[in-house]
Amino acid sequence: MSAADRVCELNATFTAPTLNVAWLLCDQHPADRVCFTVVESTGEAATLTFGDLAADSHRYARALQGLGVGPGDRVATLMGKSTDLITVILAIWRLGAVYVPLFTAFAPQAIALRLEGSGAHVVVTDPDQRHKLDPGPDMPDDPQRRVVVTGTSAAPADASLIDLVANASPEPVPALTTSGDGPLVHMFTSGTTGKPKGVIHPVSYIAGWQVYLEYALGVTPDSSYWCAADPGWAYGLYAAIVAPMAAGIPSLLLSGGFSAETTWRTLVDRRVTDFAAAPTVYRGLRAASVPVPQGLRLERASSAGEPLTPEINEWADSALGVAVHDHFGQTEVGMTLANHHHRELARPLKTGSMGRPVPGWSLTVLADDRDEPAGADILGRVAIDVAASPLMTFRGYQIPGQSHTKFSADGRYYLTGDAGRVDDDGDFFFSSRDDDVIIMAGYRIGPFEIESVLAQHPAVAECSVIGAPDEVRGEIIEAYVVLREGTDASPDLAGELQTLVKTRYAAHAYPRTIHFLDALPKTPSGKIQRYLLRERRRAEAANPEPR
Repeated sequence: MSAADRVCELNATFTAPTLNVAWLLCDQHPADRVCFTVVESTGEAATLTFGDLAADSHRYARALQGLGVGPGDRVATLMGKSTDLITVILAIWRLGAVYVPLFTAFAPQAIALRLEGSGAHVVVTDPDQRHKLDPGPDMPDDPQRRVVVTGTSAAPADASLIDLVANASPEPVPALTTSGDGPLVHMFTSGTTGKPKGVIHPVSYIAGWQVYLEYALGVTPDSSYWCAADPGWAYGLYAAIVAPMAAGIPSLLLSGGFSAETTWRTLVDRRVTDFAAAPTVYRGLRAASVPVPQGLRLERASSAGEPLTPEINEWADSALGVAVHDHFGQTEVGMTLANHHHRELARPLKTGSMGRPVPGWSLTVLADDRDEPAGADILGRVAIDVAASPLMTFRGYQIPGQSHTKFSADGRYYLTGDAGRVDDDGDFFFSSRDDDVIIMAGYRIGPFEIESVLAQHPAVAECSVIGAPDEVRGEIIEAYVVLREGTDASPDLAGELQTLVKTRYAAHAYPRTIHFLDALPKTPSGKIQRYLLRERRRAEAANPEPR
């Protein structure tokens, strides 16, 4: 079957007027087939078959149903990678409810924004994350909120997932149908001019990810597949969990955060043939003092989340035995450009290229001053031709009016917000982001949220947050702060500001450096010019002062 025919087939499946999400992702597959292997940091592993997942998710669905969860309700999880997480997600969809993923590195303020924005009143959380939901300055009390705790202990005010499941009806929940337009996931994307925007993915959004899995990643039923991205974000949720389930292909999840030792061990012990991760993972492996182990079986390696810099493949060819293929996508639309692994679409890699459109997508580069193609090798705005992209599902953000800058005036083009060029062969090359989103270790971070936290400190008059170059993470967060009159800059104050962001926004997203300035660069109208700060910082990184 050609790629075009496969796109039509999957699109018809996931855009059908009547469909059952649980059947498409789980129940249609052989009960004895392994769907997930969850590996602990110790190397121990637990397997979950499609039959196990089907039976367990029915019981979990009954448990959630007992809390009043029904079609259209938002249910959030604040959980690490585990069989419980997978089972809870499928249970949510069995009930026709909508899943709200929460990244476990978020602090209460970031969590509260997403809970309030989605209207989620049920949160399933691991015990070590439970304290983030306690009412306080950053977590408004919600009398309707029901907190369900995994594990063996729960506070009296909370519900225990184990107890709920044990006391639930043993009868399977009735099959519930929806449509391709029905809501599946409610998540939030980063921005720079306001709060993160809500994006509601329809069921049909899955089709694009299965196409991506099969053609860009090149995963097959014979693969030993591992996507190392965190499922609290779109790439990890869909590439590590949803797309493999839809395709009936086993997937590997590794509990805990990144370490070179556990990554190498898992690649060898699990005989991984297909590996996908953010460039920061590859940079972390390259920078670590841990020697490359014997016994790697990699056949395909892929990267997404931020641009892949050339030194990765200079290292990967010898260390991994394969080149890393760069891919490009966004939370709103999914994955749209790739250096494909599938033999039908595979081409020689070009340094710095994001590749070509994934089947089902049509992209171009528009001129900066008009909504027309810029021409080969001319820098412009990377855009999606909506009418020529059958996998396009994004129509707008949760709040009407927020997406007017994402489309051309005639609605033909979706504007990615990235600048780039396309050569005569049709290969796309990333140049820069035309907004101020910071991409650190594969995570897209909006400066606005961090600036909002910093501004809460009584010593801060105003501030600006940028991404500064970093060899391992690609970018790191740095902050430029103007202090209130009468306040002196000091290392202790810088530490206070860093801690404030860690505790009120996210542990991973604190400014690694605080720069104190007398004034921030601004336009005549008073808007802060972040690009000048970035240019200054890059110049400093390129020409460090002698010690």
